[in-house]
Parts: sequence; C-alpha cells; structure tokens
Amino acid sequence: MSLVSKHIQDIPYSGIRKFFDIASEVEGVISLGVGEPDFNTPWACTEKAIYTLEQGKTTYTSNAGLIELREKISNYIKNTINVDYCAKSQVLVTVGASEGIDLALRAVVCPNDEVLVVEPCFVSYKPCITMCGGIPVVINTKSENNFKLTPEDILPKLSSKTKAIIISYPNNPTGAIMEKEDLEKIANILKDKNILVISDEIYSELTYENKKHTSISQFDGMYEKTVVLNGFSKSFAMTGWRLGFAVGPKDIISAMTKIHQYIIMCAPTMSQYAGIEALSSCIENVHKMRKEYNMRRKFMLNGFREMGLECFEALGAFYLFPCIKSTGLSSQEFCEKLVYQQKVAIVPGTAFGECGEGFIRCSYAYSIEEIKEALSRIKKFIQNLNK
Repeated sequence: MSLVSKHIQDIPYSGIRKFFDIASEVEGVISLGVGEPDFNTPWACTEKAIYTLEQGKTTYTSNAGLIELREKISNYIKNTINVDYCAKSQVLVTVGASEGIDLALRAVVCPNDEVLVVEPCFVSYKPCITMCGGIPVVINTKSENNFKLTPEDILPKLSSKTKAIIISYPNNPTGAIMEKEDLEKIANILKDKNILVISDEIYSELTYENKKHTSISQFDGMYEKTVVLNGFSKSFAMTGWRLGFAVGPKDIISAMTKIHQYIIMCAPTMSQYAGIEALSSCIENVHKMRKEYNMRRKFMLNGFREMGLECFEALGAFYLFPCIKSTGLSSQEFCEKLVYQQKVAIVPGTAFGECGEGFIRCSYAYSIEEIKEALSRIKKFIQNLNK
C-alpha cells in the first residue's frame, strides 16, 4: 500500500508539464509554450546581486523580507494602483507569486470550504485548494465575452461555504483583461460578503493599447478583503530569481507570514537585493519589454487570423488563446499532432480547465523570428488537415 496521501495521489500532474514531456521527445521543436520572458534580467539587478554576494550578504533576512524592499513594494503599489499598504505589517516578500497563492489559501481555507476558481486559469490554483482540504468550485468564462468574469458567472456559484475567490487579470492563459467598469461590477457583488479575494496580478505591467491595469483592491469595501499577489518574474524578466510579494489586510498578511516563517524562512537574500534595484532603477526596462511584446502580440494575432483561426484580441500578459474548433480536433489532439508533424510546441487549452477545450495557448515571449517560423508551420499543418 502506498504511503502517499490519497488526496495528493488524486491531484493530476500539470497539463503543461505532461505535454512538454511529449514535446521533449522531438528534435528541432520550436516552442511557443513556456510563459517565460526571453529577455535577460536587467543588468542593474544582476550587478546588484553579484555585489551582494561579494559583500557576503548571504544570511537570512527577516521572515517578511528586507524592510527596504517592502518599502519599495509599498511605494510601487501606491504608484501603480493607488492603494496604500504599510510596509511593516501589510507586505510580505514571497518565493515568487506562486508561493503567495499557496500561503493565501492556507491562511483562510478550512476543510470543505469552497473556493471559487475562474477558468481558464493558471494550473496551480485548484491543486493548492485541494491540498488545503478545500473544494474548488469552477466558474467558466466564455470566449464570446473575451473571457471576462461577469456578475452572472459568480452569483450561481456562491454558497454558505464560499470562503474565497481567485481571480487573475491580465489572465494566463487567455491574455484577457478586466477594465475598471468590469471589476467594479464584481466588487459590488463581493464587498458585502465575508469572502477573501485573492487577486493574482503577476502580469499587471503587461497591458497594451493604452489600457491601464486596475486592481479590485481599489474599489470601496474591497481593500479590507483582498490579497494582491504580484512579483518580478514576468515584468522584470526574473523568473529564476523566485521573487514575489503579497499585500493585503494585516490579519491575513500576518497569517501568511506565520506559514511562510515555518516552511520557507525568507525569500533568497540576493534576489531581494536585486528586487530593490529593479524597483529603484529598472522600470524603464519594463516599458521597453512591454513595447516589444505588443509588437509581437499584433504580429501573432494577425498570423492566426490570416490562417483562418478565430482569435479574440487579448490585451494583456504575453499569450494568445486561439480557437481551433474549426479543425475538428480536440485541443490535445491538435497539439500532439502539431508537435510531431510540424515540430511546434504549444499548450492545449484544457491544461487550464475544461472550458479551455477547443483552444490552444501560444506565448509570444519569443523572438519575432521564432514566432514567424512557428506560425508558418502551424499554417502548413492546418492546410494539410484540410486536404
């Protein structure tokens, strides 16, 4: 008999990783699958980390993170979404935004509590809920509504057991955004309910066409019940540095810090110093990356539409979510056949929830040359299907 916990056994492996095991078997693959910037970390951040190592600053920091970094994060949040958080009591530095998801859930979820999950979504949300003993309750968003969350989506899913809701805009995998008027409608439903909102805003810097990122924490009644998660991975091209942060109500952040204290101790010290530098001098690097991503976004969107695939105009993150229903293939079949026949790796929409069936996720965090060649191969694949 296995000693592994049954509820861990029942959690499936990531649909992304499962698919890339297949892709790794094929030589010469062009990948549009990984959600990772192809830019180098700004040199100023790397240089700061090197200097930190040279100075021997390799000891633990406080559990919540360097106070200088927490002050920078507090100022950054104030400047970007105009919400005030106390650096000492309302900011926690985490090992990526991924740890923040786990901490926020564990801080509030008891066995059999329900947590609303807006799909398609990042692959870790439902497993993290399950590992807390909670019950994921899925809210499906729709392509005809550009994958935005609406009050009509939420209301039927609320119950006396609802403890939290996880939202993520700009969204992975769809690239959808929620503008101020969209989020205001959601806030009006939730502000009078005893439900924690976990708002994953890791792609907040990556919105396009002059759209301004809005956080649900900005609305009346939501500051007191929202934990905002963010980090340096996507905006500053610092994925491997594993540096994120959470801001929110004092009691929730205190509980998250307690858990973090026991399981992690603190985020990597040299990464924290690099984070200080990122928020001090590297915002312009973010703007340059965003401009390049926007050019790639337009190029890829036009490419999919030219080959006859329906694709809504995603205005955030660095993903497109084209519909492949017209091919007659399932998402899994499309991706498997594509990687073997044309050596292009993308991710089935079903990796992000059942409502992702009929869609594929394609990242444009790659060079324009790679994107161009990949689109050419996908076009050829579709043409061969129609013969």
